[in-house]
Amino acid sequence: MKKYFSLFLLSSFLLFPGCRQKEININYKSNPEPLLHNAYIKLPLGTVKPAGWLKSQLENQAAGLTGNLDDFWPDLVNSSWRGGNGEAWERGPYFLDGLVPLAYLLNDEHLISKVKTWIEPILASSSDTGWYGPAKNKDRWPLAVANKVLMQYYEATGDKRAINVLIKYFRYLHDSQPDWPDKEWRGVRAMENAVTGYWLYRQTGEPWILETISSIQKNSSDWTTYYEKFPWDSSAVADKKIPLNWGPDGLTAHVVNNAMAIKYPGLWYQQSNDERFKKAVFSGIEKYDLNHGQPGGRFSGDEHLAGTSPSHGTELCSVVEYMFSLEELYEIFGNNTLADRLELLAYNSLPGTTTPDLWAHQYDQQANQVLVTAAKRDWTTNGDYSNIYGLMPNFGCCLANMHQGWPKFIESMWMATNDNGLALVAYGPSIVKARVGNGKEVTISEETNYPFNGSVKLTINTEKAVRFPIDLRIPGWADSVIIRFKDRIIKGKNISTYKIKERWKDGDQIFIELPMQLRIENRYNNSLALLRGPVYFSLRIDKEYKSVKINYDNFSYKGSVDWEINPKSAWNYGLLINKSNIMQGIKVTENPVSKYPFSDKGDMIWSADSGKYFTWTQDAPVIIRARGMKIPEWTLKNNSADVPPLSPVKPQGDVEIITLVPYGCARLRITEFPVMDIVLMEDIMRPGK
Repeated sequence: MKKYFSLFLLSSFLLFPGCRQKEININYKSNPEPLLHNAYIKLPLGTVKPAGWLKSQLENQAAGLTGNLDDFWPDLVNSSWRGGNGEAWERGPYFLDGLVPLAYLLNDEHLISKVKTWIEPILASSSDTGWYGPAKNKDRWPLAVANKVLMQYYEATGDKRAINVLIKYFRYLHDSQPDWPDKEWRGVRAMENAVTGYWLYRQTGEPWILETISSIQKNSSDWTTYYEKFPWDSSAVADKKIPLNWGPDGLTAHVVNNAMAIKYPGLWYQQSNDERFKKAVFSGIEKYDLNHGQPGGRFSGDEHLAGTSPSHGTELCSVVEYMFSLEELYEIFGNNTLADRLELLAYNSLPGTTTPDLWAHQYDQQANQVLVTAAKRDWTTNGDYSNIYGLMPNFGCCLANMHQGWPKFIESMWMATNDNGLALVAYGPSIVKARVGNGKEVTISEETNYPFNGSVKLTINTEKAVRFPIDLRIPGWADSVIIRFKDRIIKGKNISTYKIKERWKDGDQIFIELPMQLRIENRYNNSLALLRGPVYFSLRIDKEYKSVKINYDNFSYKGSVDWEINPKSAWNYGLLINKSNIMQGIKVTENPVSKYPFSDKGDMIWSADSGKYFTWTQDAPVIIRARGMKIPEWTLKNNSADVPPLSPVKPQGDVEIITLVPYGCARLRITEFPVMDIVLMEDIMRPGK
């Protein structure tokens, strides 16, 4: 007989939000004094591996741009970071910041050998002063990225040369005069060095490392005051006061700087123990949402902050950097709203700005994206090619930097707890092999098609029975959850995290059901977005891909291509939806998840076997059928969908069945829908009218 436990009797299983454990993990290095104890501990690279569709996604990345880019893009082929005489600034480190974790997560020998052709020259470049990298680079900014590369490489390989280079470089920073001007990237992004700095302190305990970070914090851009006063609000957007320049004020409005900087007060909070810095993080996120929020968890910036209109874009660099910031912040604070947002970005904004085979990317993505061409648009400062899916449709920074998104997300899906257990941070098919309890190694396999459905199975493998806790994050959108393990069934509502502390034996399983009810989100001009779990849904628009030549050479290497995409069906639909009964007139269908998880029929996919592109014919993993109605007056404006007309919209014409697919599966899309006036609609349709 299975036992059912009341929620109120589960105190031994619950971890309430905000609770700080006082235990010290004996298996993984947490913050030593005088740093604050963090909520969780990031696991070393390679501890968490992808499985299921996530492994397919990483394999697609390896077969696409990430695994091939340094074979044909001159900035990487001739990079000074790998011993060439070419580009010596940020592009080599950016690329490695994704290539290194990808190679070791897949245990891909070809990619690992590539990594070494980069790492060996970098390690050899370390000088007696502590400076390293290409001799012609005199700027500290690219070394802040290279530091993270060496940190990950050390975790994956244990190569002590990497940590020695880092120690020497941080000693160089300690002994040198501060050089962090707020008019330069190295000053605006100076606290990026703290990511590696705090990690290095955890490895060595050297107090001078904290002195180095303190100097950087005090002598670089003041992002904490920025978030407290936040100058670039909606009124600044309306009055066109956001500075579109590359001076000190314009750099604070640059979208990627903002995505990086949101973690800086949180990083410093570990050392300052001042609640001001914690508050600045969450205040900053709230202000981004209020003034520049977009579907998919991101904020706008087509190169500078751009407001909430769905016709404005978001730069891909800012998506992957925002993800990394959230991963760092979750380790510090353990606040589940951070992980909720991380999933939104990973399962919407990241795949939505690449092709399914990961051979092409956009510089800017739009929530309402009905035309992918080189036509003139209302970007703040980006070029006309910015929403082309291609090799380098604007600046080359995103082409270099995009690769970290998926691998670092997978690294952060599980973390260690302070009480010698494991925390399931972000859901998705994965395998974690880690030390728990008093040092015993266990493996937990997570089988799921999440985020496309809400069923999760965890299987624990261990040589001997071992007692350890497992923290299960319950997403904020899930108003209920069912958890089954051993002979227990737990039904909970409005709970943030379950802590299950048991004596686990080989083969034990935990089953989690997260009911994925449809919900709506209010958007621009009273429009709405439709969500299911962490996934936004967009109108499926029939599309035509066209290979084009634009203002640079895409080299035609394997799958490297530039795509224009034009609509072949109407896009100007409003939704007929009953907000008090969302499922009325709606049907949800789940389909098998393919090798290309974020594909939909009509996409172009590169075949390495044939050396050609072919048209994908399978449906997206989830399809929603809904009722819609065309709005004739809703048209293009400056080659983008005009802002949605103010809802509710007077109905006219015929009701049609429209198809919605996950945002990440839609290269053309409407995501913020006008809402038809359903009261007036029902009145029109009443018999006798």
